[in-house]
Amino acid sequence: MRPLSRRTMLKGLGVSLALPLLESMGGQHLIAGEVPAAAPVRMAFMYVPNGVHMQTWTPTTEGAGYELPWTLEPLHPFKDSFNILTGLTQQKACANGDGPGDHARALATFLTGTQARKTNGADIRAGVSVDQLAAMELAKHTRFASLELGCDPAAMAGNCDSGYSCAYSSNIAWKSESQPVPKEVDPKLVFERLFSNGRPGESEAARQRRIKYNKSVLDFVNDDARKLHAQLGGSDRRKLDEYLTAVRELELRIAKSSQQSNHAEIQSKKPAGIPSKFSEHVMLLGDLMVLAFQTDTTRVSTLVFANEGSNRNYTEIGINSGHHELSHHESKEEKLEQLRKINRFHIEQLAYILGRMKEIREGEGTLLDNTMIIYGSGIGDGNRHNHDDLPLLMAGRAGGTIDTGRHIKYENGTPMTNLFLSLLDRVGAKIESLGDSSGRLAGLKV
Repeated sequence: MRPLSRRTMLKGLGVSLALPLLESMGGQHLIAGEVPAAAPVRMAFMYVPNGVHMQTWTPTTEGAGYELPWTLEPLHPFKDSFNILTGLTQQKACANGDGPGDHARALATFLTGTQARKTNGADIRAGVSVDQLAAMELAKHTRFASLELGCDPAAMAGNCDSGYSCAYSSNIAWKSESQPVPKEVDPKLVFERLFSNGRPGESEAARQRRIKYNKSVLDFVNDDARKLHAQLGGSDRRKLDEYLTAVRELELRIAKSSQQSNHAEIQSKKPAGIPSKFSEHVMLLGDLMVLAFQTDTTRVSTLVFANEGSNRNYTEIGINSGHHELSHHESKEEKLEQLRKINRFHIEQLAYILGRMKEIREGEGTLLDNTMIIYGSGIGDGNRHNHDDLPLLMAGRAGGTIDTGRHIKYENGTPMTNLFLSLLDRVGAKIESLGDSSGRLAGLKV
């Protein structure tokens, strides 16, 4: 048969279902430097607030032979697929004469490398974030330029941190210096966005019809799916079946979480699709991001576990005190013990997402092999509010352009924006400077 286009979709009333990379599609993508590849390189940024307990985060040795610290132990199955980066800094998140407000600056600066203007009015200003710079270049290849996800909603006004607008502490992506890109927190709405066909009115009609008759999105594309299935070889048929099964399972999980939220009084003020359990919320958002990458619906995403300064409690793991409160631990062991548990709990969610990406085969590798994921916080130790020597982890091999499985130690104070320049190179969005960058980060490829 004639090779399938990478843009082939299964379509039905109000529904467009993108496909994963199949063997019959051939290698139609390029990575940085115009090198042919079987799959595109994706870029994701995941953020956790309030810093971490650095003593149980940072390895004691460098290179490939390091031992995973306690906090990172859940990542042991993926140790060969990520690097721990020590010493990188966001200097523009420091006060630099602006006084208190470290939480707001931490998130606003994390992907921009610029000093946020201290204001709680409409005159907010930060800088264009690295994800949006990548999205500008990659949007021509995908249906959506980027996907912004989070467990806490974004705010655009109000005073959230010592005179800084809530826009700073709740938004990680910035399309321009005055325009943050709000996160979507409801998995149900993200699912609908990914699978609607974009025609005004029709998607809503299809959505209401599905609700009325308890139908799946797959029911609307069955005819297209059967026709395509008959044209494919054995390997692609299995891959298509696995993909459609995964879509249906995700749809059912979202529906189940919606029902749970509707029946829980504590969730009465939340949109219907948001789970009551934090871990399920993160996993659903992570699965949606993975699905968007797998189908090349977008190549750029951000996922914020909680807004900066969040005082969420984690009763799911037996912690009733607020996260922000615990981060001001004053070296008290009873607080540190709970803080460490929160840090590790977050890492467990990351491990789930990396596991999903590693399961998806793409050519000779996996989706994880063809992705760059930065996970970390814009604060080092929450008690100190420092922005140097940040807790950062980089997963994925960017299509073979990054060597993983190492603890890489840089001189403390090295601009984190140097890393971003190197990442942008790998998706063909090369620029010469970003924020306080001083050059490209060495050591990513041995």
